[in-house]
Amino acid sequence: MSSKPPLSDLNFASQAVFYDPEEHSQSISYPIYMSANFQYGGDIYDQIVAGARKEVNIYSRCGNPTEYKLEEHVAKLTGGTSCLATASGMAAISHALFGILKAGDHVVADLTTYSSTHEFFDHRAQDFGLSVNLVDCTNVKAVEAAFTEKTKVLYVESIANPTMKVPPLKALVELAHARGIVVICDNTFASPAVCRPHDFGVDVVVESATKFIGGHNDAVGGVITLKSDILPADWLEDVRWNTLNKLGAPLSPFNAWLLLRGAQTLALRLEKQCYNARKLAEYLEKHPQVKRVFYPGLESHPNYASAKEQLKDGGAMLSFCVVDEASGVRLLKRLKLCSFAASLGGLRTTTQMPATMAFLDIPSQEREAMGVVDGLVRFSVGIEHIDDIIADVDQAIAQMHIDL
Repeated sequence: MSSKPPLSDLNFASQAVFYDPEEHSQSISYPIYMSANFQYGGDIYDQIVAGARKEVNIYSRCGNPTEYKLEEHVAKLTGGTSCLATASGMAAISHALFGILKAGDHVVADLTTYSSTHEFFDHRAQDFGLSVNLVDCTNVKAVEAAFTEKTKVLYVESIANPTMKVPPLKALVELAHARGIVVICDNTFASPAVCRPHDFGVDVVVESATKFIGGHNDAVGGVITLKSDILPADWLEDVRWNTLNKLGAPLSPFNAWLLLRGAQTLALRLEKQCYNARKLAEYLEKHPQVKRVFYPGLESHPNYASAKEQLKDGGAMLSFCVVDEASGVRLLKRLKLCSFAASLGGLRTTTQMPATMAFLDIPSQEREAMGVVDGLVRFSVGIEHIDDIIADVDQAIAQMHIDL
């Protein structure tokens, strides 16, 4: 009887599908441990008093077996050494930051990030005694100039939301690590199937698992993964007990199970979604009523060189500009197959107008500096047949000048 190959030797798609069955029942689908509390039978109490934490089940705010299985699986897919699951993507971002930063510390972050992240850095962080410089992280010299003696974190997105810019991770990591600065990267727009920032030296990766990891628009959650020579090997367990457990943002067991189930088809879904996104981007780039297309897989992308080095494919996200915001809204309202919705990363193609949806609360001058201009349309491309997606977009563009 042949032995199983090491998981590290398997293709990413196989790693995504496979995890060891549950120990006691040998269930291939890992069980949902739908329990808030656990009985301290036998010597469990004595183990807890002696310092045991993750080795025993205490209380689901502190950790849950279904959550642990998701964490183990995601760590493997991301190339991290460990993982911590949270209640949402923003919980992952905030807990990663609060697990490192203290009052008086300084952060350098990309000017263009997810709207809630930008708002946290732009003003909420100051309420906790943090100072933040927002710069264009595709400009390595600008990042270097922003560093101070108090800088503890450099924060970027592997593909920026919603402008699709791609920062040069290797160069940024080298610059930061020479100064002992931790690099955090939000990989939500790419997913581990398209980019693995740890492979380029990034210390901490955060993702909204709600999006591509879950992939079905049915569960909210976040993940933080670690692979670092700067942070301690047990840093995420410290975040679990001293940050997440105190602020109270655990992932529910049922959502952990849904996200674990979704992660198994990640490679399959993204292969189709990336193909569809590339075809849609190529179609839009030639369309006379589209001013500009932003897709990392196109040679016209301003950061194409970084994208080619860091991304396994162009990704499933793209954005493009039409003449004005009103035209874009009329376009999206006329879509029939594609869904006009707030989120992304699911099986269905979803669309939004970032300037008047996700980024609405950010002043227009700031939005424009970030590249979130009026008339910018964002697409999260799904697994529908590409001919149907293009036909739907085509008929909507043809009518976007007509009032509803």
